[in-house]
Amino acid sequence: MTKIITCVDGSAISSSVTEAAVWISKKLSIPVLFLHTLEKEQQHGADDYTGAIGLGARTALLEEMTKLDEQRSKVAFQLGIKLLEHVVNQAKTAGVVEVESLQRHGDLVDSIDDIEGQTRIIVIGRSGEGHDGNFNVLGSHIETLLRKASHPVMVIPGVFKTPVSFMIAYDGRETADKALQRVIDGGLLHGLHCHLVSVNNNETYQKDKFALAQKKLEDKGFNVTASFIEGNIHESLIEYKETHDIGIIVMGAFGHSKLRQFFLGSNTLKMLERSKVPLVVLK
Repeated sequence: MTKIITCVDGSAISSSVTEAAVWISKKLSIPVLFLHTLEKEQQHGADDYTGAIGLGARTALLEEMTKLDEQRSKVAFQLGIKLLEHVVNQAKTAGVVEVESLQRHGDLVDSIDDIEGQTRIIVIGRSGEGHDGNFNVLGSHIETLLRKASHPVMVIPGVFKTPVSFMIAYDGRETADKALQRVIDGGLLHGLHCHLVSVNNNETYQKDKFALAQKKLEDKGFNVTASFIEGNIHESLIEYKETHDIGIIVMGAFGHSKLRQFFLGSNTLKMLERSKVPLVVLK
């Protein structure tokens, strides 16, 4: 059975990430797997002083640094275990029956890739450890993960609220159609009010395909508000989101339109930084 891979690191946002995973688990009736990685920190100092101090003194200092690194690693390991125990308990208390945890050494994105076969969706906080209290700072792994992951990724801001609506921007391209189909097939967003939004880009058949997308959603039981709007793509979508109190933003990845540039260029990072609601990227 596939699982909700939920990335936690001890930052303040981990609680919101856990709440999101709980919501997904209850909607889809699938297990939660909490993942915590111990990444090797770059050490500085001893090698910079080669030749400046005696060999004996340098050797002694290196041995002392090695002992400190070993102690730091042991403490980090124990803190990670306690963190996983805490979020597992949080999920079980919230009513999730099947909960697992996994601690790995190494890079987070590589660890996620290693368990790709167990994955249904990935949940991660927008900012991680080291950025507590500053939720407008993107975690160092976010962009890499969004580009490499083959499964949906949900990026959580500072606070998670149970959503009642979602917005999907549609431009009529193949990637938009694939994202639309994944929304229909996935089940997670069923029962939420769907805002289907397209920004006019004067491309042939855009309005016709937009109408077909609306019908496809409605035929599958979605309550759809369809809006074909004008203006700058970035500003128009941001304004729409704020005006209509959108609960989740859904985007397709790796197309070739202006919406693709909006979603995966510098504007994507701006959207991630500015958005106060979860953002789901679909491949």
